[in-house]
Amino acid sequence: MKILIKDKRHLAGAAKQLLKHTGDNKLFAFYGSMGAGKTTIIKAICKVLGAVDIVSSPTFTLVNEYRTLKGEALYHIDFYRIKKQEEVFDFGVEEYLSGDSYCFMEWPELVEEILPPETVIVRITVDNNEQRTLSIS
Repeated sequence: MKILIKDKRHLAGAAKQLLKHTGDNKLFAFYGSMGAGKTTIIKAICKVLGAVDIVSSPTFTLVNEYRTLKGEALYHIDFYRIKKQEEVFDFGVEEYLSGDSYCFMEWPELVEEILPPETVIVRITVDNNEQRTLSIS
């Protein structure tokens, strides 16, 4: 499935469409070049899910936890600064991957082999008009 995001006004609609298409899946791996909009799209998804916290990039903290209106946890992981796969086990990545909460991962290339098979893969591409296309598998 592909979702076109023409501009920021279409983010909420794209987030709703993505969540509807992926059903009960709660693990999401976002692929895209620097500046493609991974964090921006995750912010929109968290907002649709009812996040009450400010959603920001976890590049330096590695993992951010947000709460929804219902008190549910949403996790946002950024693997950009990880140099060796062993580092992800140091912060307990297995707990995030095996839990019942939504988990949104940026730069998952380093941990692909440990991602559960049900992980939703979202590839973000940017065209010449700065439109984003989400390819979901």
